[in-house]
Amino acid sequence: MSNSQIATLLMGVLGIMFFILIVLIGIYVIIRIKSKNKQKEDENEENVSSKSKVEQMYNLKSIFNFMEFDKIEDNMIVQKKGKKFIMIVKCQGINYDLMSGVEKSGVEQGFIQYLNSLRYPIQIYIQTRTVDLTGSISTYKQKIRKLGDDLAHKEFDYNQKVRSGQYNRKQLEKERFELVKARNLYEYGTDIVANTERMSLNKSILTKQYYIVLSYYPEEVSNSNYSADEISGMAFSELYTRAQTTINLMSVCGVAGKILDSYELAELLYSAYNRDEAETYELKKAINSGYDSLYVTAPDVLEKRKRELDKQIEIDAINMANRAVDEVRQETELEKEVRKREEEYNEMVARMAELVLENNQDILGKSVVNKAKQKVNDLEKANDEKDKNKEEVVNEQKKVKRAGRPRKTA
Repeated sequence: MSNSQIATLLMGVLGIMFFILIVLIGIYVIIRIKSKNKQKEDENEENVSSKSKVEQMYNLKSIFNFMEFDKIEDNMIVQKKGKKFIMIVKCQGINYDLMSGVEKSGVEQGFIQYLNSLRYPIQIYIQTRTVDLTGSISTYKQKIRKLGDDLAHKEFDYNQKVRSGQYNRKQLEKERFELVKARNLYEYGTDIVANTERMSLNKSILTKQYYIVLSYYPEEVSNSNYSADEISGMAFSELYTRAQTTINLMSVCGVAGKILDSYELAELLYSAYNRDEAETYELKKAINSGYDSLYVTAPDVLEKRKRELDKQIEIDAINMANRAVDEVRQETELEKEVRKREEEYNEMVARMAELVLENNQDILGKSVVNKAKQKVNDLEKANDEKDKNKEEVVNEQKKVKRAGRPRKTA
């Protein structure tokens, strides 16, 4: 093979390789463009989703969307979108420890009878609450106030009868006995109210409430299709029957019971979900204040910041003005003191000279000191005259300057 043929073959191979390189570059560019477009689409989707999330975050939502129940109606708690209904019976506790052996045996037999009669599951719930004596104290105070008024009337009537002299000793003793009884009753009631108020200050006073929870599932009856109202009616009928049976059987044990209405159910759940707040904040106040909303509208942060800055500016301005006034007052006092020293300069020098002479009287002699003092007084007067003349000259020069100043013409 000649050199020309080899050169031609190499040129062909180089051309093919160059073509392949161009094709690969084109494919790479296309892949990069597609990846960039896909990345932009993903970013747009993330931005849209984040915006929607932000918007959802600030939407007003009810707390019932996060509770374990849907609603409370017809003295029942509805759960799982109408697939479960709950009715609660409140039981009055008994003091089992203070009972006799026969009474304890009767309670146990009655409870065993109740358990043997059960054909459905139950749940025993115990809730501990702080004793709120506010209402009881208010009622007692009203009664004590009435007793005080009756006592005042009886004292007035008794004093009137004593002054009149129309009643014998036996009648007066009877009236006095009634008066003493009323006074003792008033004082006893006052002491009870005071002690009860002191007890109410102690937050450790607790009470326990006992409940029996009855559940009902519509699937227990049949698989037929019923409307929501029909299902609710069947649930109420069945739960009411179970609740009345429970109350009757528990009465054998000496335990009284009652079915909680809708408001009492709401109060029970409110106390369960808000252990601390329920002690000081009643359910009615919580509902009226909008506690069923998770998010509330608050004042703008910038507006609040602006108001705080305005208040701080006003306070700092007052402090700065007070400091400036104090400094001016200090400067004024200092200027007065300097001016006073300037005006009394000659006199202060003379007094200081006399004091120096008196301190050296033993050395100089009394006659020399007296003559020197006279000389000091003469020098003081001469200096005063000189200062006065100098001041007059200065005033005259000022007058001349003011008189020689050209006036402005209109």
